[in-house]
Amino acid sequence: MGFYERRILPKLLEKLMSDAETARLRKEALAPARGRVLEIGFGTGLNVPQYPAAVTHLTGVDPNPGVEKLAKQRLAAAPIPGEFRLGPGDASLPYENGQFDTVVTTYVLCTVGDVDRALTEIRRVLKQGGQYLLLEHGLAPDAGVQKWQTRMNGFNRVVLGGCNLNRPIAQIVTGAGFTFQTSKEFYRADTPKLAGWTTRGVAVKN
Repeated sequence: MGFYERRILPKLLEKLMSDAETARLRKEALAPARGRVLEIGFGTGLNVPQYPAAVTHLTGVDPNPGVEKLAKQRLAAAPIPGEFRLGPGDASLPYENGQFDTVVTTYVLCTVGDVDRALTEIRRVLKQGGQYLLLEHGLAPDAGVQKWQTRMNGFNRVVLGGCNLNRPIAQIVTGAGFTFQTSKEFYRADTPKLAGWTTRGVAVKN
């Protein structure tokens, strides 16, 4: 991981993802969270203020050492106990089967190298009856938008740390052995369509 990824990218993403609309979407997506929570792709911890009181412990995992200092600061200031650990989300997670009541990803599945492996690990560490909460952007349903997503995908990956514009999020999640209890797909009104198709949902293991 180079200088840009460690030093520049965390600050860029912090700025891009700190707006009021994204905070509102985070709060809505995280409202069902409960019990022991694992958040993969924790970043600088922008989700921390949005977790409800039903969360008893929060574990954040992220592969970028450049986010660690701010992530730990946000966890330390939170009213719920938590911990941060450096590590990839698309490799074997250092947790037992069925350890978590809730697993969370927000704007993460676009970036992980092996998204199928990441979802397999999410299934493994979730308790039976646990929930996977996601808020993700991905492949739009409109052919014209899809063309621009494909054209811009390489540039977007370089600038935003491997972020893919054209992953079919709902299809990937259900294909990994999850069923959506609730889901909503929509274009964000404040975002260009090529990056604005959003999936928010609560999924459980089949």
